[in-house]
Parts: sequence; C-alpha cells; structure tokens
Amino acid sequence: MDDWRGFAQQMASLARDLLAQESVNDTLRRITASATELIADCDAAGILILRGKKVQSLAPTEQVVIDSDELQGRVGEGPCFDAARTSTGERQFRIADFTDEAVRWPKYVPEARRLNLGSMMGFLLFTEDEDLGALNLYSFRPGAFTEADETAGWLLASHAAVAFSSARTHAQLQEAIGTRHTIGEAMGILMGRHRLTEDQAFAALRRYSQDHNVKLRDVAARVCERGAMP
Repeated sequence: MDDWRGFAQQMASLARDLLAQESVNDTLRRITASATELIADCDAAGILILRGKKVQSLAPTEQVVIDSDELQGRVGEGPCFDAARTSTGERQFRIADFTDEAVRWPKYVPEARRLNLGSMMGFLLFTEDEDLGALNLYSFRPGAFTEADETAGWLLASHAAVAFSSARTHAQLQEAIGTRHTIGEAMGILMGRHRLTEDQAFAALRRYSQDHNVKLRDVAARVCERGAMP
C-alpha cells in the first residue's frame, strides 16, 4: 500500500456507497467485494459470524471462504473463529504464511493448506455497542499481506462495521414498523368481525400466539390473509 492519498479517496467513496445500499445483504456484499478491490493480493473475502458454536459465512466472494469457515467450525479452531469469538481479546490478525502457523492451530492449518491458502488477515467488526463478526481476507500466495495491508484492512473493517450496524438497525426498524402495521390491521379485522374492543382484539391475538407457540406477527399475518383467526 504505497498511495495512501488514493486509498483515502477510495475509502471516502466507499463510505458513501455503503450507506446507499438498499439492504443488509447488499451492504455485506459491497464490503467483501471492496476488500478484493482495495487490498492488493486479496483473492477472496467474507464475513464470519458465530451463532453459539456454529459458524455462518456472509457475503463470501469465493467458495474457498465458505470452505475455510466450515472447516474452522468443524474443528473448533482457527484465526477467523478466534477473531469472531471476542473472549480472546484479539481484534485483528495477520498470517504471513500458513506454513508457520501449525502450532497455534494444529487442526485447522493443515486442512487450510489443502484449500491452497497461502496467507490471510482478519478483523473483528465492532462498534461501541456490539460485536458483529469478523471480516476475513484471503490470498493464495504466501507472504502476500504486509503491515501496510493490515492497516488498510483495519481501516476498511472500521468503515464496514459502522455500515453493517447501520444497515441492520435500519432493517430491524423497518421490520418493527411492518410488524406493528400488520398487528394493527389484524386487530381491526377482529374488532369489526367480532365486535371486540382494541384491548380484547389484542388479547385474542396474544392468547392464540401463546397457546399455539406462534409468533405474534405471524398470527397477525394469518388473520390479515384469512380475514379471521386461524
């Protein structure tokens, strides 16, 4: 990374681009694609998140990302796994050459070599309020990533975390608004059909939800579709 001024201009453009994406998935895909565009020798990128002990690959640019993530989940160790699991305290890492890391990750590294991975970097995606997973960059060439590349990756990850968090918050807000509208519409149907009060209509929806172990918004959606309680 020699042209930091040019990189800064690209990052400024990327920041605007990320905030313009229409969905969380679009934002994530733009993040990983930008990693392969902005970081020299980055052949593939992806975001790994942990659901308990299960790993999930988001917006992988190549199949090798999914293979690496699944491998780490299967053997229960690996650099991306460590970065996403924040209890280790590590927020970024760089593996210059996979042949030098067998001691630290004895189960993962030999299998990773079979995937033709030569070097990689990973960065925890986090804001002040939450940890979001790990952005991982791969190269098939040993020694591909330098300290300057690591700095560039960290800057990219910082932008990515803010954009990811913003996109997810927006999606959650839109879902909440949609759910509230659906419940209100269902209550109106029950009130008109059965001459119930607002409180009685909501109580009927909630009682069905609890009795049948169905989410309240799903019960409301069924009422809206059928014009009556399921």
